[in-house]
Amino acid sequence: MALLEYKCPNCGGAIQFDPGTQEMVCPYCDSVMNVDALRAMDEALDHVREEDGIGWIYEGGEWQQDERQGMVVYSCHSCGGEIVGDETLGATACPFCGNPVVISSKFAGTLRPDLVIPFKLGKAEALQAMQRHYFGKKLLPEVFKDRSHLDEVKGVYVPFWLFDADADVKIEYNATKTRFWSDSNYNYTETSTYHVFREGEIGFNQIPIDGSQAVDDALMESIEPFHMKDAVDFQSAYLAGYFANKYDVGATQSIKRADERAKNSAIAVFAKTVTGYNMVVPRDSNIQLKSGGVRYALLPVWLLSTSWQGKKYTFAMNGQTGKFVGDLPLDKAAYKSWFLKIFGVSAAALVIISQIIARFM
Repeated sequence: MALLEYKCPNCGGAIQFDPGTQEMVCPYCDSVMNVDALRAMDEALDHVREEDGIGWIYEGGEWQQDERQGMVVYSCHSCGGEIVGDETLGATACPFCGNPVVISSKFAGTLRPDLVIPFKLGKAEALQAMQRHYFGKKLLPEVFKDRSHLDEVKGVYVPFWLFDADADVKIEYNATKTRFWSDSNYNYTETSTYHVFREGEIGFNQIPIDGSQAVDDALMESIEPFHMKDAVDFQSAYLAGYFANKYDVGATQSIKRADERAKNSAIAVFAKTVTGYNMVVPRDSNIQLKSGGVRYALLPVWLLSTSWQGKKYTFAMNGQTGKFVGDLPLDKAAYKSWFLKIFGVSAAALVIISQIIARFM
């Protein structure tokens, strides 16, 4: 198994990609190195095979067959500790010495991504975003507001397929207009019905589809959009200091979801052109998709997780834009107290109103 480690040329310490400077930084001597200076290491990826090694050793022979199912074990060149992960693992850090490593064979040859959006926001921004997410949530358990309660905070490059498509769209709608007026004798209502037809073409560029089974698709879609103007040609150096997986859901498997997203988006766009009516109901639609190209990209995501009363809660932040999402638990005791307080005030108000009415009857 081929792995890459990035070492500082000045002190030999492990260097990693820094979102703030967009450079490779050594946390030990503060040396800074341009990402492009490491491009030569990537040029070797097209010639890397699974059995090749670059200063690292593939282990795992002593594991039982059922234990090794879907797993790989690596030996850290810096400290000798074992790194265990699933077979899609592409970038991680040694749990013993913290040395960031990139498993280059997971991104070599035909597995090499076309694009990567480097992280623009770091761990500190992710923690700040979580605190903002908590703000004003009066029924949130107090323990959630304590950062030490977090089980894990990690930056992950998630594999995505980016689909291009053109759509020929024909949609029919039933629509109504309603008019009201009155004279000295009557109130009038006039309802006019219409058959509305829309036809046209629309193009979609780089529809993102999550290529990892380990990450919830709905969670990934909720932190969109990713702005592809910031995408650059893939270099493994961007992965140093972060986690990354290669795709385990192929492009062919992702086409159905890409088609669904394209059709739903087309319907939404065309619906916005039907204006001036009181009510619009889709009647029939015919959307023909013409597939374009597809590209493979790694996109930056911060994943935060915590637990409460035996249930795990996962949050996600777009590592480029800072958009933050995630469900929060409800403190049942606080909710009960709040409900009784509101209900008690309402009941008291009703009693007072009833007494006032009774006095004037």
